[in-house]
Amino acid sequence: MAAEQIWEQPEFYDPTPQDFNAYGQGRRRKAAVVLSLIWGGTLALHWVSWGTWVVWALTSVVGWQVLRLLWGKAIPETPPALTGDTPLPSVTLLVAAKNEEAVIERLVRSLCQLDYPCYDLWVIDDASTDATGQILDQLRPHYPQLRVLHRSAGAGGGKSGALNEGLRLSQGEIVGVFDADAQVSPDLLHWIVPLFQQPQVGAVQVRKAIAPGPRNWWLAGQRVEMILDAFLQQQRRRLGGIAELRGNGQFVRRTALNRVGGWNEATLTDDLDLTFRLHLDAWDIEFLFTPSVLEEGVTNFRALWHQRNRWAEGGYQRYLDYWRPWLFCPWGAWKRFDTGVTCVSQYLLPAASIPDSLWAIWGKHPPLLWPLTSVMLLLFCGSTWRGLSRLEPRSPWQLLGASLRAMLYMTHWLPVMAAMMVRVAVRPKRLKWVKTVHVTSGE
Repeated sequence: MAAEQIWEQPEFYDPTPQDFNAYGQGRRRKAAVVLSLIWGGTLALHWVSWGTWVVWALTSVVGWQVLRLLWGKAIPETPPALTGDTPLPSVTLLVAAKNEEAVIERLVRSLCQLDYPCYDLWVIDDASTDATGQILDQLRPHYPQLRVLHRSAGAGGGKSGALNEGLRLSQGEIVGVFDADAQVSPDLLHWIVPLFQQPQVGAVQVRKAIAPGPRNWWLAGQRVEMILDAFLQQQRRRLGGIAELRGNGQFVRRTALNRVGGWNEATLTDDLDLTFRLHLDAWDIEFLFTPSVLEEGVTNFRALWHQRNRWAEGGYQRYLDYWRPWLFCPWGAWKRFDTGVTCVSQYLLPAASIPDSLWAIWGKHPPLLWPLTSVMLLLFCGSTWRGLSRLEPRSPWQLLGASLRAMLYMTHWLPVMAAMMVRVAVRPKRLKWVKTVHVTSGE
């Protein structure tokens, strides 16, 4: 069994689950303040004579981080090995399933054929109204690892609530989480478990990949986007920043989960929220490029828009909820710098592009923030090139073409982020968990 470690925090900051749960208050008010500062600051940069120099200074900082990410050497991955004579740690796999009759049988077959001696699979039927519960009950006698929990219709907390119930009932020292459409290779746990021998590692995320399907512009874009994201996550981790959990294919040390209070039931994206909680509690997250976990992609723009808006809002909630510990928690200067650059490029820049573009149109001149936007497009293109080159033997021209197409596809994040930043600042929103509909049946 891997050694467990409880990290000692300085006296002025010792987070408890109650502390974490108290942070998600007043999001709309904080979002309105942030948006006012962004828009006011952007317009001020247009008015002052030295505004261009501020933009170029910020571009230099972000550009330096982008070059570090793109030029940093990727470390080849080999299957790690367990060391020592201690018993293998037990593993619990959790799946929160709601109306997943199309894919639930395939999921159970995939997760019950893992080559590992001590693991169990808990599938939480979250008040499904289709045949999900019946299928699980029929499968249970055939798979000794399978445990089924049926939640009532009145149970709250969405996916996070379902996972927390599974966490309380299970006992595995390492807890893995999968979506209902996941497909994995039998040797997956042989890659995952040895990484937890490092006592500071609180979680491991596996690269997500889109399962084979029909030729479709949106599916093709998502396939490349996940390769791009995986490359960036590994590079951020290698350079002292943070790697982020991605929900499907995440593994977390039970000790770490208990310290931060489990999954947050008051957030839209439990994985991104847990990422911040773990890092603020001094745990590290490893990211594996190989192997991958397959999942279904969305096949049209409307579904993509709704999914990305949920991801965007959930990611932004982390900064609204944890801004105080993010600034003052002693979790490392490089992690703070890395998340700061991420916040500027992913959230603040798209929001600032609205007044910047309007002012540019009014004044008939280029947008002031064009250098920063260009750096982000370079990051999309370069990360795609580096990521694809690790997986597919392509010629430089083929890589360039794929990278340019990915850069065009990734521009959909700009309107998504900009619209989200405005919406959460001005419109009251009832917390609502939305699942991606899975429709594939069979193999």
